[in-house]
Amino acid sequence: MTTWNLQGMKHHLLICNGSSCLKRGGEEVTQVIREQIANLDADAFIHTTRTRCNGRCEDACVVIHYPEGIWYKDMTPEIGKQLISSILNGQVVPDSNIIYRYQDGHFLSTSKAAIGISKAKSFQ
Repeated sequence: MTTWNLQGMKHHLLICNGSSCLKRGGEEVTQVIREQIANLDADAFIHTTRTRCNGRCEDACVVIHYPEGIWYKDMTPEIGKQLISSILNGQVVPDSNIIYRYQDGHFLSTSKAAIGISKAKSFQ
């Protein structure tokens, strides 16, 4: 297994490749994002990781951007290309693709996010 040296990385994209996301273009999104990073010579700044399931199947295809803490939904290859350009220019892709944004110490959901199940449990 490869162990990447992540020193100097400024951005990490977690690209969902779970079954729902794959059915909605997850493989194509992954390839286009990685190609765009290479084409823009941004390999030293942006790292990608394929994930299995990010738990947002209704919002497929999902890409998570850290350290910004932004969860994107309905990703397409075209929006994936735009995402990389936006990251390098210090911008964000359109709000219509944002599910969650980390702000003031917690995640805020957009009105366009699919309602999920609660993970909160009572521990006694």
